[in-house]
Amino acid sequence: MRIVWIAFVASAFLGLLAMLMKAIGKPTRPSILSIFAMVVVTASNLALAQPATNTPLTPWGVTTSQPVARELTFFNDKARLSGTLWLPDNDRANPVIVVHHGASDPLRTSSLYKHLIEMFPPLGIGVFVYDRRGSGDSSGPSAGGSFELLADDGIAARRMLEKQPGVDPNRIGYWGLSQGGWLAALAAKRDPRCAFAIAISAPMVTADVQMRFAVANILRIRGYSQSVIDQAVNARRGVDDFMRGKISRAEAQQRLDAAAAQPWFKLIYMDRTFHDPAKSGWAREMSNDPMSVMKTIKAPILVLYGANDPWVPVKTSMERLEPLLHERGHTNLQLHVVSNADHAMMTSASPLEQVDPKSTAHEAPEAPEYFAVLVQWLTSMGIATAQ
Repeated sequence: MRIVWIAFVASAFLGLLAMLMKAIGKPTRPSILSIFAMVVVTASNLALAQPATNTPLTPWGVTTSQPVARELTFFNDKARLSGTLWLPDNDRANPVIVVHHGASDPLRTSSLYKHLIEMFPPLGIGVFVYDRRGSGDSSGPSAGGSFELLADDGIAARRMLEKQPGVDPNRIGYWGLSQGGWLAALAAKRDPRCAFAIAISAPMVTADVQMRFAVANILRIRGYSQSVIDQAVNARRGVDDFMRGKISRAEAQQRLDAAAAQPWFKLIYMDRTFHDPAKSGWAREMSNDPMSVMKTIKAPILVLYGANDPWVPVKTSMERLEPLLHERGHTNLQLHVVSNADHAMMTSASPLEQVDPKSTAHEAPEAPEYFAVLVQWLTSMGIATAQ
């Protein structure tokens, strides 16, 4: 509150100064205004970085320990990345979870990540959430479909965090949902220092197969006929097959043009044209093989799916992962399907809301089973502890 008050006073003084200089007919000196402007901005940013107030909201309430926020910056491959570290309010070296982004959730302020900030610090676990490269307060070029580069951004965050006070450098892991689940697993494979990983709703098929599955469900939920679904999937498959060198550009474009003339085209996540494979970000995404990644991860990893996920072929993913449980050398893997949960581990969203892009801004896990399994696994790993 003291910092907020300082910001308020500085802001008020800045306004009065400008009015006074105007009244006496003297121009306001830019240097003075600049100094006070920086004071206001800095004070405001500091206020946002403080722990949430633990003052009781009612006369009968009690104070509670709140996480401490620390604004941090790190660098990787031409990008300056900005994030917030939320730590338990203690004097110990704490394990930390680095959050990898879902495709539609590039900002640390996403509703999808709020539960992590609220849930983990009381369990003695820090959370680091940063803005994806080229988004929010993070600069740098787009990854251009390179999952390796995005995974390496998270690994760079881990390297930065291991030098931070209040962080146990030997217990830093990764969490991600959807595309973020792919990235968490990939980071666990590429980072020998990874202590653990959690992959939520990460399909065990390539990106093109996953999107054909999703598009079929999007149209099915919206009431389109099977013939429409077949045409939409055929259009996507045409571009995918061209990227893999199976058909000509002309044939792929012909299928795409036929779909583009339909009123449902805007629902199938395609443009009217496409790049050659060598320049295509989509081709790069398609090249990521999640099963080859899973087979080589050494760190403990928890993989969770929602039973009612319209975006991910959960049945196929489980069928591909379950044999690993019985193979020698894969005792690090735990699988679980959360009953009644969707892609974002929600239970209250209707099927139509689940496939509506506008709903992404409000997605937040709510399935009790998701939280229970997550905490049980982290406790069994010695990561979660009572505070």
